[in-house]
Amino acid sequence: MLIAIPISGGVLSEHFGHAEQFAFVEVDTSSKRVISVRSEAAPLHQPGLLPRWLHERGVQVVIAGGIGPRALQLLEENGIEVIYGVQPDTPQKLAGLYLSGGLVTRSNPCDH
Repeated sequence: MLIAIPISGGVLSEHFGHAEQFAFVEVDTSSKRVISVRSEAAPLHQPGLLPRWLHERGVQVVIAGGIGPRALQLLEENGIEVIYGVQPDTPQKLAGLYLSGGLVTRSNPCDH
């Protein structure tokens, strides 16, 4: 499974559409372990681009801090599960928490 996490400064970005990079975390759901982590510069911000860009890379899950309702809708339309309202941490730790069922969420801090 491939998880995408928007990052700034090496940790989860509070704003999905304004992240500097995306971490792509490949995980084995059977053994509940992280296989690899790589990052890629985020494309220039354009409405509707990120959901398609992530889908083309094979992403199945996005872990986000704040995310706007339109981005959330477009990601879900692309078959990508979105977990939002997550507190900033490293991609490796967040993926591990996701796999163990220990990922804590709060309300979505983004409304645009």
